[in-house]
Amino acid sequence: MSEQKINFPDDFVWGAATASYQIEGAWNEDGKGESIWDRFSHTPGKVEGGDTGNVACDHYHRWRDDVALMEKLGLDAYRFSISWPRILPAGRGEINQAGIDFYSQLVDALLEAGIEPYVTLYHWDLPQVLQDAGGWAERMVVDAFVEYANVISQALGDRVKNWITLNEPWVSAFLGYEHGIHAPGHTNLDEAIAASHHLLLSHGKAVPVIRQNCPDAEVGITLNLGPQVPASPSIADRKAATWTDGYINRWFLDPLVGRGYPQDMVDGWNNSMEFLQDGDLDEIAVPLDFLGVNYYTRGINRSSEISKEENAPQTVFPNDEHTEMDWEVYPEGLYDTLGRLHFEYNFPAIYITENGAAFPDEVDADNKVDDPARLSYIKRHLEMVNKSIQIGVPMKG
Repeated sequence: MSEQKINFPDDFVWGAATASYQIEGAWNEDGKGESIWDRFSHTPGKVEGGDTGNVACDHYHRWRDDVALMEKLGLDAYRFSISWPRILPAGRGEINQAGIDFYSQLVDALLEAGIEPYVTLYHWDLPQVLQDAGGWAERMVVDAFVEYANVISQALGDRVKNWITLNEPWVSAFLGYEHGIHAPGHTNLDEAIAASHHLLLSHGKAVPVIRQNCPDAEVGITLNLGPQVPASPSIADRKAATWTDGYINRWFLDPLVGRGYPQDMVDGWNNSMEFLQDGDLDEIAVPLDFLGVNYYTRGINRSSEISKEENAPQTVFPNDEHTEMDWEVYPEGLYDTLGRLHFEYNFPAIYITENGAAFPDEVDADNKVDDPARLSYIKRHLEMVNKSIQIGVPMKG
């Protein structure tokens, strides 16, 4: 592996990210309410091995040690998410002060360690009581989210200057309500489409509330994005790639910049869009200070509408390098994505809010992990970020 140095701007932010359900544990302690991931993981057969987030990394009890590790690592920033049911156990209404105190102490400790907090309001753990009323498929959740955003931004806004409304709304909507492999485990496309709209509307309505409570704050949203390419030059494969691009990328990007929902997707789904009300799209298109990008891989699209024999021979194949999750390692896709976001969508600033790879961690006799695969992965993706900066993409961290 080349040891050539990659140079970044002096103000480029280096950090790490987590999600509340994935690290906190303490699922039913100190007044916290049940989340949809608590319910989902406690339902037999929903999660492989019956795993839950009941304890996870036990960050709720070990946060001081975790901050000390971050300080030792030399992080500039730490992106973490707030557990909505830890703050508002009933989804709205009565505030759980113990939850507020937990995050307030965490923010203070981060700042004392010289680490800038980046707060994500929603990383998939909806209060179960709101799901019982229909969850993201129902419009009532929008007002609940805005109330929650107001509570948190009032409590932490004097110290937190960087806010992310939602993490990967595509995952929340389509993996949770269409494919059923994430909480709440539903399999209804119409519900998923409605959920995607209510997620985006929640974002749009929350941004001005955060700005009112934190006038000097920067506010954005994080999307999971990646290029979708045809498996061959055939019309069928190009159509498949365009469809998947609309499904994963354009369905969220276009309304955020004021273009509304992609018409090809609306027509293809034949959805009435009855959840869409006057003024919704204007609110969704509220100006952003930055976009967060979660990038892991690309998609290679082969048409399912015609047989393999009728289609052209496949000419684009995944390379041989894959992560333990069987995701193709394709750093060039990050460069393609960042360039598109800049030149086609013109976001004012971009952060890589997630990137990384699952590889086996084998601890040697010296209690260290010889980690060349992950080192190579990170280095090659950083090279793509650096290359993006060279063509004018406003990368901030």
